Amino acid sequence: MLSAQPAYALARATFKRAQRGLFGGKHIQFGNNNPFSKKKTRRNWLPNVQNKNLYSESLSKFIEVKVTTAVLRTIDKKGGLDRYLLETRDKNLFSEKALELKSKIMRHNNRQARLQAKATEAEVTSASASASL
Repeated sequence: MLSAQPAYALARATFKRAQRGLFGGKHIQFGNNNPFSKKKTRRNWLPNVQNKNLYSESLSKFIEVKVTTAVLRTIDKKGGLDRYLLETRDKNLFSEKALELKSKIMRHNNRQARLQAKATEAEVTSASASASL
């Protein structure tokens, strides 16, 4: 049976802090310290999170975002923040902030495409009107 929730909501739940940045599915990991004395104590490992200003070519501005180093490497591999967000599926972004940025970029790109289509349409109609004279 299909769920009424969006697909990204069905993905593995991330910890709350990851909703405010681009964590790429990285989580807090848990384990034990295992020293020479063999007296194990619980500990956790946090993802390597950096505050970065990433440039969005579509929006023509820098966006301050918390991002893990793994996602930074992926952004470099894809060729920029916009391409990373647009080419990654919603359920793999794991973040409300990432989905918000993705929708902003998509809206801007759609708006630009409509404006360009209108300009070319106007250009074609003016060319056909001048050719008929």
